[in-house]
Amino acid sequence: MDLKPFLEDEAATLDQGRALGQACMAYGKSLVIYLVGSLGAGKTTISRGLLRGMGHAGKVRSPTYTLMENYDTDGLPVAHLDLYRLADPEELEFIGLRDMADAAHVLLVEWPEKGAGHLPPADLILALEMEKTGRRLSIEAATPEGRTALQAPATA
Repeated sequence: MDLKPFLEDEAATLDQGRALGQACMAYGKSLVIYLVGSLGAGKTTISRGLLRGMGHAGKVRSPTYTLMENYDTDGLPVAHLDLYRLADPEELEFIGLRDMADAAHVLLVEWPEKGAGHLPPADLILALEMEKTGRRLSIEAATPEGRTALQAPATA
């Protein structure tokens, strides 16, 4: 898997997310994935692709106002958090983040810096940066689990 792919458009961003989601499903265990980038960089779009790659066929909403959306995929629950509007990181206790981090979940966290000190550490960090007419995605495995997940065979 290219660890710094150029994503020329929304379709390429969705495809890259789908491939990452398939790798997560092949890995089959809990992961914490931080999504980093400026407003409009494509964090929610790559999340949508990732959820599709994990088998979620329904709508994918941005959790900007709800803080969190939960999804059932093919056997591995996903919690998608958007912390952009988080006023205080301690609010994460009220939504049950600790319970999710202790259970078998994939946590997708947009704006993780807003939850510093209250989030579990990232296994994978996906950083999106605007570049020319598209985006550059940097994929970093921050733990051995993240490295193993990236090496898991994705299915077509």
